[in-house]
Amino acid sequence: PLFFQIPISPNPLCLPVLPLSSPSFSLTLPFLTPLSLPPLSLISRFPSSPLSLTPHFPTPLSLPFLLSLPFLNSPSLHNPPFPQPHFLSPPGDKAFAQFLTDEIQEEKKIQKHKSLPKVSGGWELEVHGTEAKLVRKIAGEKITVTFNINNSIPPSAEEDAQEQQKPDEQEPELTSTPNFVVEVIKDDTKQTLVLDCHFPEDEIGHEGEEESDIFTIREVSFQPTGEADWKDTNYTLNTDSLDWALYDHLMDFLADRGVDNTFADELIELSTALEHQEYIKFLEDLKSFVKCQ
Repeated sequence: PLFFQIPISPNPLCLPVLPLSSPSFSLTLPFLTPLSLPPLSLISRFPSSPLSLTPHFPTPLSLPFLLSLPFLNSPSLHNPPFPQPHFLSPPGDKAFAQFLTDEIQEEKKIQKHKSLPKVSGGWELEVHGTEAKLVRKIAGEKITVTFNINNSIPPSAEEDAQEQQKPDEQEPELTSTPNFVVEVIKDDTKQTLVLDCHFPEDEIGHEGEEESDIFTIREVSFQPTGEADWKDTNYTLNTDSLDWALYDHLMDFLADRGVDNTFADELIELSTALEHQEYIKFLEDLKSFVKCQ
């Protein structure tokens, strides 16, 4: 079939208005394009004088013309709304989340301290995540005790708790015994005396001691005051082969500044409460992570 091209006004949607007169004539203009646009029909009556029509074969419409059509400029055509993908969690995640819910409830039931206990002797507590710091100032000195609860429960304690537990019995309380570092700073010096301490499992004291200490000193060194990173080039005294008299004086030096067996017992109680608190928080974070889709 032949197709007739009729001029189109600058507005692509406005076709020329033809004078109304007889005879009536029906004309259909099919827009045959690769986009499969719907046919546009125009029914008009031609004037009495003949209208010059140029027969031609259909050709694809130019791209600027197509882009100028309002219905092709619609945002829904350029950015069609696609449904967001929804991924289903594996079936085991639901059971895992329920287990964590039950575990959190049980841990909160046996939680001994709802808030962290205080340490007697005028110590101020600072907590940063799993790290805790106790600070005390006396007579021109600043004493700082720092410990971290990570890996503070001895493996033997966990094994003993599992062996002693009987069916339908409450789990034995695990005790946190972290290593701790004592820093003694004097106002008139530029050096800090650093004593690295720990809780031995056997709690064996040095020969000649009337009472066994529940903690021991492992290493002693001096570090520059005010520097965050300690230097490995500074001499470090290991107490494994140290004369017991010198070691005893070091323990007395700490006791005079409030770091004694009473302090160590309270530090264990504080560390155990902090470790349990962080464990419950970890379970809650793990539950939220498992349930997140």
